[in-house]
Amino acid sequence: MLKPLRNFLAAICESRAGRISLAVFCACALIALLGPLIAPYDPMARNYDAAGKLVRLAPPSAQHWLGTTTLGRDILSQMLWGARSAMIVGLVTSIGVVLIGVNIGLLSGFLGGRVDALLMRITDIFLGVPFLPFIIVILSITGRSTWTIIFAMTILMWRSSARVIRAQVLSLKEMPFVAAARISGASDLAILYREIAPNVMPIALLNVAIAMAWAIITEASIGFLGFGDPDALSWGTIIYQAYASQTMYRAPWWVIPPGVAIMVLVSSVYFIGRAYERVVNPRLATA
Repeated sequence: MLKPLRNFLAAICESRAGRISLAVFCACALIALLGPLIAPYDPMARNYDAAGKLVRLAPPSAQHWLGTTTLGRDILSQMLWGARSAMIVGLVTSIGVVLIGVNIGLLSGFLGGRVDALLMRITDIFLGVPFLPFIIVILSITGRSTWTIIFAMTILMWRSSARVIRAQVLSLKEMPFVAAARISGASDLAILYREIAPNVMPIALLNVAIAMAWAIITEASIGFLGFGDPDALSWGTIIYQAYASQTMYRAPWWVIPPGVAIMVLVSSVYFIGRAYERVVNPRLATA
């Protein structure tokens, strides 16, 4: 497991875009980790000036670097707190998606026959489920929480990973090293996870990046639509609150920062995946 991770980091650092993207992602992760500690104000507290007047829709200033909301809440503090939701949702969802997708793809491609047919028909059913409406329905039934959002995204997003991994396993199981392992007396389980699984790790790690980007975008979309966790701040809910207040056009400092933050984080994840694509497809190294 450590070797694919080392190769992953080495492949990213080979290109300038990869190094920059990795640095941006690490900075976002650090902000998500330390955000609540370095936030200048309580993100939900109302702020007042020296005269006791609510600092409502104040533009960026020395006291409030990104301005305030209609309720006098500091936007910079909300942004720092919201980074944690984006990172948690992105990381946990992507890991869950790849774990499910890789294992289903491995079993389906390796065992073949009825198992393959059953698993692929289940995958086809999930591919036919509309993504965002399904998540909204789940949230409406079970309640809006960050972990419900993660669960709803995870049980749908694995479908593409399973298809890709299965296709790779179908070719790998015919390779000579698999036949040699079988002749040496290795069990099917050992062949699957010791011989074949390490060879699909590059594709699995690439799918981590893709799934993370999609998860961050989806979480922001859910927040913007008003279905986000009411007890957690996220960049999507910040934009939703600005839109719901009907003042977003008069207070661009309320809308632009979370939008830019989403774009920067998702772009860094995509560029990391693009740099790593050269491991999965070496022909891209000369492109």
